Amino acid sequence: MTGTGPDDGDRRPRPPISFELFPPRTDAAALALGRTIDRLAEVDPAFISVTFGAGGSSRDRSLTVLRYMLEHTDVEPMAHLTCVGSSHAEANRLVREFLDAGVTSFLALRGDPPVGAGPDTGLGDLRSAAELVQLIHRVQEEREPFGQVGIPGIPGATRILDRPRPERVAVAAFPTGHPRSRGIGQDVDVLLAKEVAGANLAITQLFWHADDYLGFVERARAGGVTIPILPGIMPVTTPGRLSRLQELTGVPAPSELAIPLEIEPDADALFDLGVDFAADLAREVLDGGAPGLHLYTFNRHEAVLAVLDRLGIRTPAHAGTERNTRER
Repeated sequence: MTGTGPDDGDRRPRPPISFELFPPRTDAAALALGRTIDRLAEVDPAFISVTFGAGGSSRDRSLTVLRYMLEHTDVEPMAHLTCVGSSHAEANRLVREFLDAGVTSFLALRGDPPVGAGPDTGLGDLRSAAELVQLIHRVQEEREPFGQVGIPGIPGATRILDRPRPERVAVAAFPTGHPRSRGIGQDVDVLLAKEVAGANLAITQLFWHADDYLGFVERARAGGVTIPILPGIMPVTTPGRLSRLQELTGVPAPSELAIPLEIEPDADALFDLGVDFAADLAREVLDGGAPGLHLYTFNRHEAVLAVLDRLGIRTPAHAGTERNTRER
C-alpha cells in the first residue's frame, strides 16, 4: 500500500457516496458530531444514515441528528429502524414520527437480540426486516392517500395520482454470511424477500476482502436480486477498534491489517495504515462494479474523507489531506 492517490489520468467518475453515524451520547459529543456532519456534507453524499437503538432506546437523539441534517445541510437523512424491541403499534408510530419530521428514507433492520439472549428475544409483532419494509410503505400510503386529477378534454373524468413513496427503503446484506444463516443460499433468499417486500437498496455489513462482496453480489444476482447492493466499508485506524469489530460482527479481522496495526507505535502511521487498507478495498469493489460506497464513520470525518482523497473521488473544491488526532 502506497498511501498515494491516483494520477489525474486515472480518476474514475465519482460514484455515489454515503455515510453512517450513530447518535451522540453526551452534549460534547453532539457538538463534535455537528462539526463532523458539516464536513461530510461538503462532499455531497447521496445520504447519511443514523443508527437507532432497539425499541427506541436512542429515538430522541437519533431524531435530533436527523433534524440537524434537514435544517442545516442539503443531505438526505436516512433513519434506521429495527424489529427488536418494537411492537407493531410502536413501529407504526416511529415511522410516522420520522415522516412527520421530513425524513423519507429508512434502513429497515431485524436487529440484534440482547447479548446472551436467544435469537428471537425481543422480537414483537414484526418478525423480519421484510415485514418492517412493508410497514414503512403502508404507513406512508396511509398518511398520503391517493389523490385525483381531472383528465383534459373529458369533462367530469378523473384519474388517480400515484402516491408518494419513501425515497429509499434500504435493508442489510451479509456478504460473509449472517451469524444465524444456514448458508449463502439462505442469505440470498432473505435479501430477495426484502426486495419483494419493497426494499430498493441494500447496504452490506462490514467485510474485509473484495471477493467476499463481489462473490455475494454475483450469487444474489443469480438468485433474482436486482436492487443495488452498496458495499459497507470502515477505515479502522487502531488495533483496539479492529478487535472490537471482530467481537461485534463475528467476522475475523484480516491479518494483513491486524498485524501492522498491532506493531505500529506511531499514531499518524496507524491512521495511514487503516485509510490505505480501506481505500484499496474500496478501489477493488468499485473496479468490480460496486454502485457506490457506504462508509462507516464511527462519528469521525477524518478517515473517511481521507479514503475519498486516496481514491481521487472527493469533490475537487474540498480535496485535501485529512489527518486525525489520536483516537481516545
